[in-house]
Parts: sequence; structure tokens; C-alpha cells
Amino acid sequence: MNEDIFDVLIYLFENYIDSEIDIIPDTDLLKTELKAAGFNNKNILKAFEWLDTLALQAEPDFKSTANFRIFGTKEIQKLNTECRGFILFLEHLNILTPVSRELVIDRVMALENQAISIEELKWIALIVLLSQPEQELAIAHMENLIYHETSTLLN
Repeated sequence: MNEDIFDVLIYLFENYIDSEIDIIPDTDLLKTELKAAGFNNKNILKAFEWLDTLALQAEPDFKSTANFRIFGTKEIQKLNTECRGFILFLEHLNILTPVSRELVIDRVMALENQAISIEELKWIALIVLLSQPEQELAIAHMENLIYHETSTLLN
């Protein structure tokens, strides 16, 4: 199977993170299931590391809530104009806060992909929001953006 870390993350999200069950499966059992699903051990370990890093991230300390974002050269290479615009769109709609925006960008940069598609960016934003407390409304909006048309959010 030709997959990457992102595919493992989506599999985990669809099968565990977004389930109604509040039980977190045993990590070893989960790794065994992922191997049985066809994922290679290297990508499984990298996906768990990606999630662990997200869980351990300290929130950036902003002096003001009225800040703006200038993307660095490497970020511009990985996030095309459409993706950068989408991040700003999410922030404008208050789906992303400045803190969650930075976490999304950090997790994008942690992926080995040369460039990130808009669909991948949507999933990363959702996974980041799920890691943050009290983000139910933002999560609902993000799920709507992933599973439905963007226009439904604006109406």
C-alpha cells in the first residue's frame, strides 16, 4: 500500500477520534490493527509521533489578539495560495483562533509532504481543533466544511 502519515491520520480519525465511543484503544492493539489495515510500521510510528507532538504543544503566547500572520519561505512552499487563504478564511470565521492557526501551521510543517492540498489542510485543521478544549462549535463548522459544501457555512 502506498500511503503516508496523512493516510494513517485520516484512518485514525475516521475509526477512533470521531467515534461516539469515549474509550481510547490500547496503543499496541491500535498499531496492530493499523498494520493489518495495510499501513507500514514507519508511517504508523510517525503518525503517532505527529499526534503526540500535537498533544504536548504549548500554546503560543500572544501579546494581543489583534495580530496577523506572515508566512515564512518554507511555509509558502508547503502551503500554496489557496491553502494560506483558507487558513485566513477559517480565522475570519472564528473557526480558528490565532493559537489554533499556529498549531495547524505547525502540524502542516511536520508532515513530510512537499505541498499540502486544501483537502489535507481541512483534515489537519479538524484534528487540531479536536485536540483543543471547548471547540465544539468550531469542530462542527470544520466537519461541515469537510463533509459538505463551503457555501452551507456561509448561509
